[in-house]
Amino acid sequence: MMADWLAAIVLGIVEGLTEFVPVSSTGHLILVGRLIGFEGARADVFVIFIQLGAILAVVFLYWGRFWRLIPTRLDVSEVQGFSGLRGLLLLALTSLPFMIGGFLAHDLIKGSLFSPTTVAIGLGLGGLAILLVEPRLPRTRIEGLDAMTWRVAIGIGLFQCLALWPGVSRAAATILGAMILGVERKTAAEYSFFAAVPVMVVATGYDLLSNLSILQPSDLAIFAIGFIVALISALFAVKFFIRLLGNHTLQPFGWYRLAVAALVLLVVA
Repeated sequence: MMADWLAAIVLGIVEGLTEFVPVSSTGHLILVGRLIGFEGARADVFVIFIQLGAILAVVFLYWGRFWRLIPTRLDVSEVQGFSGLRGLLLLALTSLPFMIGGFLAHDLIKGSLFSPTTVAIGLGLGGLAILLVEPRLPRTRIEGLDAMTWRVAIGIGLFQCLALWPGVSRAAATILGAMILGVERKTAAEYSFFAAVPVMVVATGYDLLSNLSILQPSDLAIFAIGFIVALISALFAVKFFIRLLGNHTLQPFGWYRLAVAALVLLVVA
């Protein structure tokens, strides 16, 4: 079994590198945690906590955009683009379906779907979806966050619900869903970053409050290490991902997902 401090570093890197790209951070954390022997109730809370580090990375990188979301006018008809009350309402429309589904199916998901086999299924199906959809995308109708519409925000929210199955990937569901709805690839990725913040804050906050009783003061150092490592690695991952989308499609991620899914199923079998 790996030392706790080293496991915290490894899982922090995994979380940061995978949270905002379409490969499923949850799926990778489950698989890597099983591989290095970092499991149990305490490990589950740790994995939840370090996601906050990844969230902070996006807030830091897009600080100016997040600042523009602070409402200055209460009449949404007077606000233009992805800012102020209009921007917050767009994110709410995208977030609500996932939050409602997660709340209703929380126990089922935690109890039945957090296994290597179910993760491999999610990874494989998501990989196939990327490879099938990418060559058949509709004409781009929305370029830039300021062009986002109410209908598209709701549609992305419905696609995001697919990520309730571990391994599917919230990033993959939202980015691919947005592109199917006519959003330009880079814009789809950036909107996915913003949509992650309310969903992850609520989900991680709920799970942390539900499991605080199992933590000890001695856990603080390990949790801090994982949080900081996840933050730093997510900063690099988001920057790299956006640059990559300038010249490439998501298809390499699709092939990667299929390869990991096949490997996991082979090992399990």
